[in-house]
Amino acid sequence: MTSKLRPGLSLKARAVGLLSRREHSRFELEKKLSPFADSQEELTRVLDELSKSGWQSDERYTQGWVHRKASLHGAARIAQDLRQHGVSADQIAEAQEQLKSTEFSRARAVWQKKFAEAPQPGNNAEYARQGRFLLSRGFSSDVVRKVLGGWEPADL
Repeated sequence: MTSKLRPGLSLKARAVGLLSRREHSRFELEKKLSPFADSQEELTRVLDELSKSGWQSDERYTQGWVHRKASLHGAARIAQDLRQHGVSADQIAEAQEQLKSTEFSRARAVWQKKFAEAPQPGNNAEYARQGRFLLSRGFSSDVVRKVLGGWEPADL
């Protein structure tokens, strides 16, 4: 049942309903709840109360996002997604630092899964195609060169 069909719900009840389904950043909650708020002050008060009581946490949201996306995307893509969801620059920097140590192994796993039939690029066109794929996933150009160059982790 959608919240529009339940007009009697308070702003806090709507927020708790959203948070009970999945984690939301403060920015997302503010965006979703603003049509139902009588004023910006009321919305800010409810969001502050939820943060203070532990119902909403941008840190927890960031950790969950990184956990779900790390096996598919590079640090740059994850940081971009977090920025779009209103996560603070400090938390994004912390997430990028955490991801940096595993960037090569994650990129290599994504590459091997996608290009299992042709593990090493045989020509410039294939090298460019595979490189674009990894870059579009948010892996750094240095890591892409290492993955496509056939370097093993010991060569790092």
